[in-house]
Amino acid sequence: MGKLHHYIRLVRLDRPIGIYLLLWPALWALWIAAKGMPDFRILFVFVAGVVLMRSAGCAINDYADRHIDPHVARTKTRPLATGDISPREAVGVFAVLTLIAFLLELQLNTLTIILSLVAVLLAMTYPFMKRFHHLPQVHLGAAFSWAIPMAFTAVTGEMPPVSAWLLFVAAVLWTTAYDTMYAMCDRDDDLKIGVKSSAILFARHDRLIIGILQLLTLLLLGIVGVLNGLDNWYWLGLLVAASFALYQQWLIRDREPLPSLQAFLNNHWLGMSVFAGLALDYAF
Repeated sequence: MGKLHHYIRLVRLDRPIGIYLLLWPALWALWIAAKGMPDFRILFVFVAGVVLMRSAGCAINDYADRHIDPHVARTKTRPLATGDISPREAVGVFAVLTLIAFLLELQLNTLTIILSLVAVLLAMTYPFMKRFHHLPQVHLGAAFSWAIPMAFTAVTGEMPPVSAWLLFVAAVLWTTAYDTMYAMCDRDDDLKIGVKSSAILFARHDRLIIGILQLLTLLLLGIVGVLNGLDNWYWLGLLVAASFALYQQWLIRDREPLPSLQAFLNNHWLGMSVFAGLALDYAF
């Protein structure tokens, strides 16, 4: 049981926030592509795939950061950092979870299966980006948002329309904004050990740039709504989402680690608000 507990911590099943943040854009796309509730089989594959790929991503992330995490206050108790899980075990967990996710994807059409290979590539490469450039958050955004074009191809069997790619860009911008809030928690430690992040790149302009990213996200979501003929419930959902974005700006006003973490976590409710507006609009 002790080892199982370490594996649970490795894939962050005890901290499901990453599952939620990966799930909401996938659900947005599924509902828009299907113009309402999608086929249950497709929905199941995507929800299960989100859980599996987020878990796999955590395992490969901790493998990539095994020499960094012991020097960062927030991550020094992770199982690889403490030696409770070996690097080989972490890679094994990543491989097994990715394989299971890919077997699930085989239930979908060929075009979606091809796109899923891009998702695996993004998940594998993201953890290493902080060594090469200051925008690993954008890379994470692409990884977290790639379910959007996959959802459209799964439902329609065709290449995604323009509105799908606008939704993809909106999700990338949103992810970049909230992961910058997350990076603000580690900025001091990252500067000491030479790790790059958008929080370091944006420096004293971090709140302003996060605000611009949030505004662009909401603007693009609005355009997606217009292109897909969405009505009052959707706009109400966006209004609630905008209120959460304002609340997050208040939380990060002093750039303190704990409130910045709270702002990051609050994005679960922002994503849920957009989905609730979508689901209600198509339902009524």
